[in-house]
Amino acid sequence: MEPDPKLLEILVCPVTKGTLVYDREKQELVCRSAGLAYPIRNGVPIMLEGEARTLNDAERGAP
Repeated sequence: MEPDPKLLEILVCPVTKGTLVYDREKQELVCRSAGLAYPIRNGVPIMLEGEARTLNDAERGAP
């Protein structure tokens, strides 16, 4: 189940208030500045820091 595109436009990272990038393949909303990926379950973004996955260096875009 895909999340509502309008919802994705207004959501921000709860930690940094920064922009999120939707990863359709992994069903996550990614915040590179916080280094976190928030899961999307059954079309619902789970915007809790405790539920987020920590990004590795490659995912963060680190050199």
